Amino acid sequence: MTIVEGDVVLRDFRFASCDVLPELRLHYRTLGTLLRDDAGVATNAVLILHGTGGSGAQFIRPEFSERLFAAGGLLDASKYYLVLPDGIGHGASSKPSDGLRARFPAYGYRDMIEAQRRLLTEGLGVDHLRLVMGTSMGGMHSWLWGQMHPDFMDALMPLASLPGQISGRNRVWRRVVIDVIRHDPAWHGGDYTDPPPLSLRVATQMIWLMSSNPVLRQAQMPTLAEADALLDTPETLAKASVDVNDLLYQIEASRDYDPAPGLERIRAPLVAVNFADDLINPPELGILEREIARVPRGRAVLVDASDATSGHGTHTVAAVWEHELAALLKDSSRA
Repeated sequence: MTIVEGDVVLRDFRFASCDVLPELRLHYRTLGTLLRDDAGVATNAVLILHGTGGSGAQFIRPEFSERLFAAGGLLDASKYYLVLPDGIGHGASSKPSDGLRARFPAYGYRDMIEAQRRLLTEGLGVDHLRLVMGTSMGGMHSWLWGQMHPDFMDALMPLASLPGQISGRNRVWRRVVIDVIRHDPAWHGGDYTDPPPLSLRVATQMIWLMSSNPVLRQAQMPTLAEADALLDTPETLAKASVDVNDLLYQIEASRDYDPAPGLERIRAPLVAVNFADDLINPPELGILEREIARVPRGRAVLVDASDATSGHGTHTVAAVWEHELAALLKDSSRA
């Protein structure tokens, strides 16, 4: 598989806050070749959207790319044009740590989607999508894509997400991360010289706590000493790779997420896949099962916990849910 990387610069990008950034850089990866029909409309483009704190690079992992993008895979790169963008504030796209720090515009999910749309249309010449799919935050973006641009895609597949406003425990863990950064004296309003160690430790540990299931965590650390040792590992790694301002903006961006009022506007076939052991989107809430009835061509799938699942992060393990993708592609085919 050949991966092409590049950047598109969007001039005078206006955020929902009315702030304007003279140049917004969107980084992307593509695989495959874009095809068009006789009318010149793109026919094989697939937009794949990453989660909070991630980037398009996460989909190059073997458990995703070798399962889906390889020859014979459901999203075989010899047949599809795969677009893996880095969202605003993530990866190699424009973000607070580039220099503006806390003066970077306060972006939300709708800003991120508008930037994705312009990346496709202005940068890559993609005027229609065969499929929009995403994991976690990318799944939430998929719900919004379907209602903000209902005729832009043939199908939608949000993974590990809920079609409702961030609330309950999902809001609590995000607020813990936000508050520990904003109330850390070492943060200095975003103008710190050295990374604030307390903020980084607590924020990273909270995210790590929510990312897997209790059974797996217990097996990984069955004693107090093993729990402490493992808990320190992601915090240590984060010191070298995470900018606290970037992390703060990434978590705060979910404040404008609320797809519920527009679910009826989604026209494309949609299959939402969640996991029974996902602490961030627990099935006990019943939100997905209730709201999917409002999506005209929507279907909800709950994957039972098993040795193959690992909580929220199962969204990137394609072997667990690829049969649902196969059914969606078949049901939404124009052939």
